[in-house]
Amino acid sequence: MRKEKFFVGDLVHVYNRGNRKMAIVNDEADRWRFLDILRYFNNQAASAKNIQELFYLKKIGGCELFEWPNKWPKQVPLVKIISYCLMPNHYHLLLQEIREGGISIFMQKFGLGFTNYLNSKYDESGSIFQGPYKAKIIGSDEYLQYVDAYIQALNPFELFEGGIDGAMKNFDKAFQFALDYQFSGLGESLGLRNFSIVDRGELTNKFPNIEACKQFVHDALLNRRVDDLLSEALID
Repeated sequence: MRKEKFFVGDLVHVYNRGNRKMAIVNDEADRWRFLDILRYFNNQAASAKNIQELFYLKKIGGCELFEWPNKWPKQVPLVKIISYCLMPNHYHLLLQEIREGGISIFMQKFGLGFTNYLNSKYDESGSIFQGPYKAKIIGSDEYLQYVDAYIQALNPFELFEGGIDGAMKNFDKAFQFALDYQFSGLGESLGLRNFSIVDRGELTNKFPNIEACKQFVHDALLNRRVDDLLSEALID
């Protein structure tokens, strides 16, 4: 297990991309499995056996989307997942350490779980990621807000028609696209859906509604502060 020098309360931007910049998801099933892993591996007691049982229950219709199975013990989260985004060849997570070693344990479960799933499905072996995950502690409120906007909105903008340039030209439509993109936490963060993954914590007050978040993202895109602040974490 990778040992990180995180302390309880630390906010951490975690990210990684596929080996040789290759895709880490190939279809909708892979994308939904990514969300399943975020939801169900964020628990002290969850094991690979639990997860296989869960997917069997979902397959036979015995468990609704992201429902916590009744016979499982109550969820005890390892981390607080503040925001996330899955892109074709990389991912971003904004996590908070809420118990000693929680981020390291969660990321080990996440990495192994997602790698084993993909290798089994596609009859492959080895790591799907380009080395260990990267992690950067967030040291200021300003940085926190820009990381959050970058993860949840600006990443989906790259999938919008025309990419970032297209988003700048048609911002309202691009922001709606980001809200509708189910593999980013933006819609859940703003109360439009509930996958029981996101826990916004202090960011609830900083972005209390859609309009406040939309204005911040617009300003961040317009003045390119994200590029200045997050240059080391931008992934292509």
